Amino acid sequence: MKGPSYKRILLKLSGEALAGKQGTGINSTVIQQIALDVADAYKTGVQIGIVIGGGNIFRGVAASAEGMDRASSDYMGMLATCINALALQDALEKAGVPNRVQTAIEMAEIAEPYIRRRAIRHLEKGRVVIFGAGTGNPYFTTDTAAALRAMEINAEILMKATKVDGIYDKDPVKFADAVKFDKISYLDVLNRGLQVMDLTAVSLCMDNKLPILSFALTEAGNIKRAVCGAKIGTLVH
Repeated sequence: MKGPSYKRILLKLSGEALAGKQGTGINSTVIQQIALDVADAYKTGVQIGIVIGGGNIFRGVAASAEGMDRASSDYMGMLATCINALALQDALEKAGVPNRVQTAIEMAEIAEPYIRRRAIRHLEKGRVVIFGAGTGNPYFTTDTAAALRAMEINAEILMKATKVDGIYDKDPVKFADAVKFDKISYLDVLNRGLQVMDLTAVSLCMDNKLPILSFALTEAGNIKRAVCGAKIGTLVH
């Protein structure tokens, strides 16, 4: 396989993916496989920033729908992303990938505070940077955090690795006749209300001309394929 098509990427991992088939918590087999996939991509020479969700542990939106204060539940969700970030850090270290965790909420004993210039310096020195705690603000999802961090570190593309192998015109789990897009515009995603990322994240990417690639995390080797420019998933541009 040829070398990387990008110098620097931002990889968005869904928290739910870490749970595997058990649905909640962290599945050690799954996180080890993700770490190996990231390690394979890292070896191509690409610089990698990672934003990770927390849906496998706690979903702020779901809790607020049941009556919990939205800001409090969102902060709990941010802490869940930090648990996932530390788990991924451990798995990456075992896979031989140097990395740092930076969090938008300060917790000096376990991670660095998020400082943009320091994050870029880590990337330049060949370290993977894992961004925890979303944006550090309630009412913003980790999708929005991923778009924001991608632009702050000057990533060339935002790669969203999920349970689905791309973007469809309707839910492929519920509808057998769902059609997959190879490419789609930001406006089409917004107008059709496609659940790729939340609308704030897509709008941010559109305003700053940051392409989004959505592909399946479940297939081993997909992160490296995406980094090397293979035609997988769906490109939003």
